[in-house]
Amino acid sequence: MSKHVNIRKAVEYVINSTDEKHTLLGIGPMSENFLRASLEISMEKDFPVMYIASRNQVDADELGGGYVFNSDQKRFRDKIESICQEIGYDNQYYLCRDHGGPWQRDKERNDHLPEDQAMELAKQSYKADILNGFDLLHIDPTKDPDEMCKVVDIDIVFNRTVELIEYCEQVRKENGITKEIAYEVGTEETSGGLTSLDTYENFIKRIKEYTEIHHLPMPIFIVGQTGTLTRLTKNVGHFNYENSKKLSQIAAKYGVGLKEHNGDYLSEDKLLAHLPLGITAMNVAPAFGTVETRALLELLDVEDKFAELGAIAEPSHLREVLTHDSIYSMKWKKWLTDEVDMSNLEALDEATKRQITELCGHYTYSNETVEAEINKLYNNLTSVGIDGRRYVIEKLKEEMEKHVRCFNMEGLTTKIEKATA
Repeated sequence: MSKHVNIRKAVEYVINSTDEKHTLLGIGPMSENFLRASLEISMEKDFPVMYIASRNQVDADELGGGYVFNSDQKRFRDKIESICQEIGYDNQYYLCRDHGGPWQRDKERNDHLPEDQAMELAKQSYKADILNGFDLLHIDPTKDPDEMCKVVDIDIVFNRTVELIEYCEQVRKENGITKEIAYEVGTEETSGGLTSLDTYENFIKRIKEYTEIHHLPMPIFIVGQTGTLTRLTKNVGHFNYENSKKLSQIAAKYGVGLKEHNGDYLSEDKLLAHLPLGITAMNVAPAFGTVETRALLELLDVEDKFAELGAIAEPSHLREVLTHDSIYSMKWKKWLTDEVDMSNLEALDEATKRQITELCGHYTYSNETVEAEINKLYNNLTSVGIDGRRYVIEKLKEEMEKHVRCFNMEGLTTKIEKATA
């Protein structure tokens, strides 16, 4: 990369820009195709990319690794760098940890680990992030394995938050890392306890006071609830314009940016509203996975037609393995609504199977059988003159371009560079 803009400076530019408004985009690294698509459009449209990897997606091997091409932090970073070198990438990307913290891996929560053990594993994960060059760490200690505990006490959230920031800064210094690590705190979930404007502001105040007294970096993002809520392949929440504006004003008062999570599947009119509302950044993840899976299903329809014509002798079995692995991944549990009956997986109708596949397909791309059938699909289509992989990449770029346009991100890297030179 020929460009390097510190992520804090990038966020401060967006917060303080008066002549024109911008919103940054954090994207879940769902697949290698999506990494390539996002890097290509970042270079074409000149804007910085934030890769927001959850612990289930990318994590140290000793902690269970990640489902995104079976990556730990090093393999994830190396994969991005290899694509950058291949395409001559000359813009800016940031490696970001999304929802780091105790019980943030599904297994840790399902195993009901005690707090001290969960915190220790979270620290191990953060250490691997730091040693592999992550730019932003989301400190989110708001999960609890006790299903009866719907809201984690705000004092517990605060104490865990500052403990984890102190630990990360200690690791950075002990390892001679001079690059600043930026932090994001808070959560969009009601279990985080930051549900009211007063609680939101008081939490920021406490963080600011503590970091100043203890000479720690003030986080650059505070996550706030704007009303978004992702279920199935829709945003079923109620985006709150008034609340979003107030949250962004509160955050800006303390020199930090409002970060919105669960921005998937929002309509363009709501995306456009982010600029005047002052929302500094928004995260999108599963929606891009849905776009890629739908593109694969469309390619399967093409493969079927050419198989009927006799042009493809041995069609792939991707539809069957992708559907099977999506359903039995059990990843749909967190995304379902009450209207979907998943009590008998063997008796699901075709419409529900399709819905679950679109929703959870991206979790299975690195499964050995799924990966083999995806490659077979691509090879079959190549034999009849169709570049299936490029089709998927272009569909992903189309979805990203909508956010680039609505968030006024085109040319943003150059603007930040000029303003901070």
